[in-house]
Amino acid sequence: MTLTLLSAPEAATTDMGWLQVLVLSVVQGLTEFLPVSSSGHLRIVSELFWGEDAGASFTAVVQLGTELAVLVFFAKDIWLILTAWFAGLFDRSRRDNLNYRMGWMVIAGTIPVGVLGFLLQDIIRDALRNLWITASVLILFSFVFIWAEKVGSKSRGFSELTMKDALVMGFAQCLSLIPGVSRSGGTVSAGLFLNLDREVATRFSFLLAIPAVLASGLFSLPDAFNPEAGQSASGLQLLVGTGVAFLIGYAAIAWLLKFVANHSFAWFAAWRIPVGLLVMVLLGAGVMAA
Repeated sequence: MTLTLLSAPEAATTDMGWLQVLVLSVVQGLTEFLPVSSSGHLRIVSELFWGEDAGASFTAVVQLGTELAVLVFFAKDIWLILTAWFAGLFDRSRRDNLNYRMGWMVIAGTIPVGVLGFLLQDIIRDALRNLWITASVLILFSFVFIWAEKVGSKSRGFSELTMKDALVMGFAQCLSLIPGVSRSGGTVSAGLFLNLDREVATRFSFLLAIPAVLASGLFSLPDAFNPEAGQSASGLQLLVGTGVAFLIGYAAIAWLLKFVANHSFAWFAAWRIPVGLLVMVLLGAGVMAA
């Protein structure tokens, strides 16, 4: 999965067809929460089947659908955190509360990716979308998953989360600015290295991403609806694509939380590595352009 803060997308040469919009929206919904990199897969699928990059702003706007899925799925958690945080701001006696501390942890953990995403937006939009980079990162970062699963004790629960954990996972979230890393892959791996339980690391990863991904999509809306900026999807296509991504993304969240309760994140390397190798072969053979 990827988080980007952008000011303008790449120029598009053609309008996106409905099939392309629907396929890419399905890919977004399926891959946003799995540690396989949604931005990387969107880039690969778009180039392989349509011979062009759909654009970073299209990606960011359709991400709003999967972001809405997170908001709905974790609505109760978000409400508890917000109410506890606001209550603690005005009443010292209510600050000895996990949800109050969680509010500050999410804020602190969001700052690194917000700052770097803004400062490096031009690099993220252009150079880092090269498919050689995406394929290489898909392969190499898979070994980080395997390493994290091997060395992490997975012994720490939700009540043991600290500001240090939030900051470390927040900086790890910055890696998701590179297509191929995956937001959940980076943050959950960091959580495992910190000995957090796999499900705890995954749930906090989702909460941590909410402000950054929401800001990313909203920040890209003006560009997405501006034909002069090169965005090739129409407003209706973006709306439908966002809805499709929401429905599939919601199902993906439910599935992933059940999966990680009993299975290693290293299993996703079995998908990432072959995909990365295949993309390299296709690039080398000239079937795909970087």
